Amino acid sequence: MRDVKVKANSKSEEDELSSSLSVKSTPEIEKKYVHRVYDAIAPHFSSTRFAKWPKVAAFLESLPSGSVILDAGCGNGKYLGLNPSCFFIGCDISNPLIKICSDKGQEVLVADAVNLPYREEFGDAAISIAVLHHLSTENRRKSAIEELVRVVKPGGFVLITVWAAEQEDKSLLTKWTPLSPKYVEEWVGPGSPMNSPRVRNNPFFGLESIPETDLSVKEQKAESSPSLGLESIPETEESTREPKTESVPDTQDSLGEQKDKSSVEVLLEALKMNQQEYFVPWHLPYHRAEVSGASASALASGLAKKDDRKGTVVYNRYYHVFSEGELERLASGVGNAMIVDRFYDKSNWCIVLQKEALNQD
Repeated sequence: MRDVKVKANSKSEEDELSSSLSVKSTPEIEKKYVHRVYDAIAPHFSSTRFAKWPKVAAFLESLPSGSVILDAGCGNGKYLGLNPSCFFIGCDISNPLIKICSDKGQEVLVADAVNLPYREEFGDAAISIAVLHHLSTENRRKSAIEELVRVVKPGGFVLITVWAAEQEDKSLLTKWTPLSPKYVEEWVGPGSPMNSPRVRNNPFFGLESIPETDLSVKEQKAESSPSLGLESIPETEESTREPKTESVPDTQDSLGEQKDKSSVEVLLEALKMNQQEYFVPWHLPYHRAEVSGASASALASGLAKKDDRKGTVVYNRYYHVFSEGELERLASGVGNAMIVDRFYDKSNWCIVLQKEALNQD
């Protein structure tokens, strides 16, 4: 049998392909705390989403008659058809939300924001309203912007809005749960102080219950304390279980431990002051939850919790809130588009991109 030689791809091509596949592969945190949540709350969520933002409406109404407009992450379709002289096509990752749109006769399909099923130069404009903050890595957020630019024609416009870290109502932040290091590891890296036992075992950050065998007596007490903050971090599991001795520790080891503790404390304080990863609750009233079996399943699996005082089933939704200038920096990395407008509106950072027009030479 004759040998067949196959030319191997260069390492750079393999790395590029691997990176592309990785970006388009949905992380578990998004599947659990975005996709599954919105599927479960879709009817109630839709009933609360009817007001149109003036800035978004003004953008859509400014587009020329006959424009084809793509709404990527259309939700319940409240912007579809806003400008009656244009043609609207919507997509969303949530099948129940798409069904709500379809039942209204809107042109929609289920699709992923980082892998839009449209050909290049498909539409005259595109919008992404409150979508990118649900993507859990910078590469996925940038890929979503690239997809929006890809599907519009040269000279076409893209409007993007995201939740801002700089919220007008500061009290909202107290109702959000800072993301656990269990998930932060994906961005900070396994070798960082955030991955040390001292932080990993800290119940302040743990969003899910920690097995009793992994808790020291001190940590158990801290876990039950509602007032626990960053200032009262328990010692590591190892240090709390070691017997006390009178021996003087090795100087270099002691200095190393102090340096490690110091770096952890600095990082924790930075996270406290510059937190951008949150779980934001959605309270689904009991009478709405009874309509669907999704909530019963979510409660059984631990995805949701009951709040008897408010009479709701509480879901956590993942958000990466954007700091000032972050959206612009992300969009500036898209080579064939330029930022033509940027603004802050209703606690959202917003930009308008224009795709480069073809050379007329």
